[in-house]
Amino acid sequence: MGFIVSVIVVFLDQLTKSLALEKLTDGLSIPILKNIFHLTLVKNTGIAFGLFRGSTIIFVFISFIAVILILWYWLLKKDELGAAVKFALFLILGGSIGNFIDRIHFGYVVDFLDFGINNFRWPAFNIADSAITIGAVLICIQFFSNSAQ
Repeated sequence: MGFIVSVIVVFLDQLTKSLALEKLTDGLSIPILKNIFHLTLVKNTGIAFGLFRGSTIIFVFISFIAVILILWYWLLKKDELGAAVKFALFLILGGSIGNFIDRIHFGYVVDFLDFGINNFRWPAFNIADSAITIGAVLICIQFFSNSAQ
């Protein structure tokens, strides 16, 4: 079941990025919910929030290592991990693979989901970023709920 989660994340991520590249113009913002949710194509050569732009080779390596470490951890601990942590790991794995594919294929990550209020915008992101974030939050919740007991 776990790898299916990763496959679904990669599939949805790559499908939506392909559509974004096909339908959106770089830098042009299309309002879906005016002043709240826009589709805005951003070619991100950095990491989260566009930090460290132009470091593609380093992030290809880091993404590859992240994928290997997640798989290694899962193989070592799979019998000890709860369902929520396994689900979270496979979300992170799928998201990492999705962004890794972009870095290898394009030299940048395709971002296009643009949320904010008026001119205050969150940096654009994608399905892979969402999966990684949700997975990390689930792991934190699990960690803090276990440490509180």
